[in-house]
Amino acid sequence: MSTSSRTHSARSLVLNFFATIGLNIREGVASLGFATRSFFNLLGVTFGAMKRPALISEQIHFIGNYSLVIIAVSGLFVGMVLGLQGYYTLNQYGAEQKLGQVVALALTRELGPVVTALLFAGRAGTSLTAQIGLMKAGEQLSAMEMMAINPIQRVLAPRFWAGVIAMPVLALVFSAVGVLGGYLVGVQLIGVDEGAFWSQMQAGVDVRADVLNGVIKSVIFGIGVTFTALFQGYMAQPTPEDVSRATTRTVVISSLLIWGLDFMMTALMFNK
Repeated sequence: MSTSSRTHSARSLVLNFFATIGLNIREGVASLGFATRSFFNLLGVTFGAMKRPALISEQIHFIGNYSLVIIAVSGLFVGMVLGLQGYYTLNQYGAEQKLGQVVALALTRELGPVVTALLFAGRAGTSLTAQIGLMKAGEQLSAMEMMAINPIQRVLAPRFWAGVIAMPVLALVFSAVGVLGGYLVGVQLIGVDEGAFWSQMQAGVDVRADVLNGVIKSVIFGIGVTFTALFQGYMAQPTPEDVSRATTRTVVISSLLIWGLDFMMTALMFNK
């Protein structure tokens, strides 16, 4: 091969490389714009969905109740690990009496909302994506449109608001059970003074600055995770293979979204 041919081949490879990058960026921006339009479209039909609260309560039961066991059990073990590790660390400085405060702050500020959202994405998010994807594959959404029923208002909106409502409740359950787990390990197993455990926790945890900010985090996570799950299911191609890929994308995108939002909200809420 001549020198000019090799140069032309190398130039073509470079151009193809940058063309592929540009195409991916363009498709990503287009997908982000379409997702934003879909989100506001979903909010626009909220009033109509609220006229049928039975649909929302049914989805709250499906999303929240079926996720409760894994949330509670995970919260218990996370609290027990925090109690164990927190005691070993605080004991080096003679501050083991503050174990209750450390466990409660870690749960209400960070671990409660974040771990609950991750578990929610893996349990309820994938289920929502599979539901919507299978409904689309079975042409149920198309049948609704043929009957002049808006599938976004009838199917997606109740599930969206159910996820937004269920997430903070599940996060509070996670944090409460986690505090109980820290109490069992710290007080009952290791022997930290029970009065000091609860009094330090009550004195060190502020309802507005800690608990309320944790609830706000969980609400934002609920919006992001639930919309991601519904959007992936709604945009999936009506084939079993693409529905399965959509459930995988739900977990991946939701997990990255949770960590990104957690960083931004932590920087804004706890910067004092």
